[in-house]
Amino acid sequence: MTPPSAPRGVFAAVLTPLDRDLEPDLKAFAVHARWLLANGCDGLAPLGTTGEANSLSLGQRMKIIETVAAELPVEKCVIGSGACALADAVQLTRAIVQAGAAGALILPPFYYKSPGEDGLYAFFSEVIERTGDARLRLYLYHFPQLSAVPIQLPLIERLKKSYGEVVAGLKDSGGDWSYSAALLKALPGFGVFSGSEQYLLNNLRAGGVGTISASVNVTAPLAQPVYRAWRTPEAEALQKTLTSARVLFQDYPLVAALKETMALISGNAEWRNILPPNAPLSKDQRVEIEARLKQLPALHPVMESLRAA
Repeated sequence: MTPPSAPRGVFAAVLTPLDRDLEPDLKAFAVHARWLLANGCDGLAPLGTTGEANSLSLGQRMKIIETVAAELPVEKCVIGSGACALADAVQLTRAIVQAGAAGALILPPFYYKSPGEDGLYAFFSEVIERTGDARLRLYLYHFPQLSAVPIQLPLIERLKKSYGEVVAGLKDSGGDWSYSAALLKALPGFGVFSGSEQYLLNNLRAGGVGTISASVNVTAPLAQPVYRAWRTPEAEALQKTLTSARVLFQDYPLVAALKETMALISGNAEWRNILPPNAPLSKDQRVEIEARLKQLPALHPVMESLRAA
């Protein structure tokens, strides 16, 4: 089997719905994923930060990978395989490749805060070597605010020199557009995804491939027009509308805000379930975000579509 075609476009970092026992609700996950693909997403990125992957057990994550493979177009998915334990990262990455996914999105081992370039190179190298499959396409996950371990250009260049197309790209969730811009200038053709749709237009114009974003769980129908029209005069206005929606969610703990929005739209209170130590929005925050959503006309048709799903 050859590797799937390189992922491009609008990808949602998919939320993981949880039942009252805080177990992944696999049926609700699949339903939401299908809505995303039908309403603006070119692909999906389950088991990232938004999916609470690092609060899920290895077994729970494997079940979600199995669900993606069985219920969804897995070839359109870049699935998270980051873990502090090398053996866990390898097991997840192997499962993702064997399922036929477009890529594996991998955090650095984040418990040790100062591994240095040699330590990070050794970790990623071991994951690649032990996975042992030419179909692997690895996407590095730069999120220093949470991991405290930035992925710097010299490390990427070293990995590319050793493994070529296997090291296919990166998700930049650092919030500093200049980081992505520098990568794209130094590594033309490298598959850089912005971690926020706020930077989608900038990223595409600089040679990036799209966005993998948490808030795309709600804003996918606003993000796709930017991707389709980024070369046109209308792109700036479309990006402005998209950014206004993204900025709203950034004023709150992001996963909790998105789960609250899903609960408000669907009427299903279980969408508020979130794994500790994260917590749902407070009562005051819930009232406030509901009012702010009503004041953002661009999201009204999106919410109606979600409500009907």
